[in-house]
Amino acid sequence: MDEFSDADDDRGAGRSIAVVGAGAVGLTAAHDLAARGAAVTVYERGDVAGESTGRAAGILYDAYAEDVDARIAGRAIERFRALSGTGGFEFRETPYVWFVTEPGRKADAIREQVDGMVRNDRRVERVDADDLAAEYPALRTEDVVEAAVSRNAGVADTAAYADAVAELAVAEGVELREGTAASVALDPPRVNGDAYDAVLVAAGAHTARVLADAGVSVPLKPYRVQALTADFSGEIPTLYDATEGYYARPHPEGVLAGDGTEEVEADPEAYDRDGDDWFVDAMRERLADRVPGFEPDVHRAWAGLCTATPDRDPLLGELADGLYVAAGWQGHGFMRAPATGEAIATEILGGEGVPAFDPTRFDGDEVFEVVEGMTVE
Repeated sequence: MDEFSDADDDRGAGRSIAVVGAGAVGLTAAHDLAARGAAVTVYERGDVAGESTGRAAGILYDAYAEDVDARIAGRAIERFRALSGTGGFEFRETPYVWFVTEPGRKADAIREQVDGMVRNDRRVERVDADDLAAEYPALRTEDVVEAAVSRNAGVADTAAYADAVAELAVAEGVELREGTAASVALDPPRVNGDAYDAVLVAAGAHTARVLADAGVSVPLKPYRVQALTADFSGEIPTLYDATEGYYARPHPEGVLAGDGTEEVEADPEAYDRDGDDWFVDAMRERLADRVPGFEPDVHRAWAGLCTATPDRDPLLGELADGLYVAAGWQGHGFMRAPATGEAIATEILGGEGVPAFDPTRFDGDEVFEVVEGMTVE
């Protein structure tokens, strides 16, 4: 696919491009654009990885049943592996297991997902409760009725990825302006009054508001999610309990676990960044139940924002002449960032992009409900 071609050409030579947002996607795009010869300026109202990227779970896998999603996730894993060892970034090999504890629609969905993933050459297989118990004796598995494992998976420090890519981008000539809010305008595309050949808005939960100030409407809704870290000395895979709707993964502090999704639109300027007491109590109970003998000593709990779209697919591409968007990840933004950042950079320089994620498939005024992105259907 053209959007995943290597950044070894100079199609960006002589072009000036602004990127709004120094999260994982924006920085990846900025790096790839500069590597192809473009003059790139990144505007970040806060610090690198200061918002959604820095608060993300850092779970990485390519286990998708849809062909477009599978190719994007597979390419992302390739780039994560290639970057591992750069700066403080490390890709840590960790299988991803998802399961249900009740028969019915979700159990059927796992079987159907695995079939689709295998067709897309993903390293995925169905496993039963005994398989899980044998491989991960720390887990209680006797209630598992359907499960699968993805072997091409890992975990990573999300801020470390952003820092490593930012350093590489600056080395390629990117001008990184932290602490600089961006005001976008059109005809020609401009940021803070400076004209550019193209402007990419990859501002996470702030994307809709940045674009609205430029007179462009997009169907994006931020929603609040929560996570915590706790002491743990045992060995577990990354796991997702699709019945209870929570995840857990190995972490340098022990274990990182999350849920707490609020399926209502949140205000990115005024949301509560601390984890709720009810969330912490619920995660303690879930972890203690899934890992017998584990009494979680919680270190910290926090909240971040994800962004939803009407069809749960991202907005990735050109919105208006010279104006591009990369947002709407439904909680899967970081794990696909190396590939989506690469894809939008290639589109800006005249490549095909990802037609399935073309943002002009919407009018921008769609009415829709926020739906959690990490679900089994």
